[in-house]
Amino acid sequence: MTALQDLKYGQWFRGADVDGDGFITQRDVRNMSERYIAARGATPDYATTHQLTEGMDGFWTNVIAPMDQDGDGKVDLREMTEGFKRVLTDPALYPEQIEPVTNCFFDLVDLNADGKIDQAEFQQMFDSVAGVPGEDCAAVFAALDRDGSGALDRAEFHQALTEFFYGNNPDAPANHLFGKVTA
Repeated sequence: MTALQDLKYGQWFRGADVDGDGFITQRDVRNMSERYIAARGATPDYATTHQLTEGMDGFWTNVIAPMDQDGDGKVDLREMTEGFKRVLTDPALYPEQIEPVTNCFFDLVDLNADGKIDQAEFQQMFDSVAGVPGEDCAAVFAALDRDGSGALDRAEFHQALTEFFYGNNPDAPANHLFGKVTA
């Protein structure tokens, strides 16, 4: 685990700790789903909502809950960072560990369901869900749009999440996906 990953995971933790009590609980993870859905503005179809809720429940059960070292039903920053260090060691495991939730999230961010996330969709979601300021969203979006098309396709989005959770490159644009990471 690198210092950069510690910083990125800390940034993610702050966003995942929805109630701000210093812990991630199953309720926080469920609230993340509700925040994603609410940020969309209009209620997505039941299938997408159900898939995201199930995906986030699975994320809690399979990824976050096992990090609870003291069995108190909540995960603090130390437990989460140590847990990510144990679990997120191989990008080849991304399809099992993170991809299912990422696919649901992509579908929620893609407000017009055209199979791409444009800058306005990206900014709306990340500003309202993760509290990422507009100017930061624009810079991150531009860097993640590797083909310069003005939109992120599903592959670019997955590449960004892989880079965020597994990467150690200090210059990677996805480092700031959940807010500006500073040393």
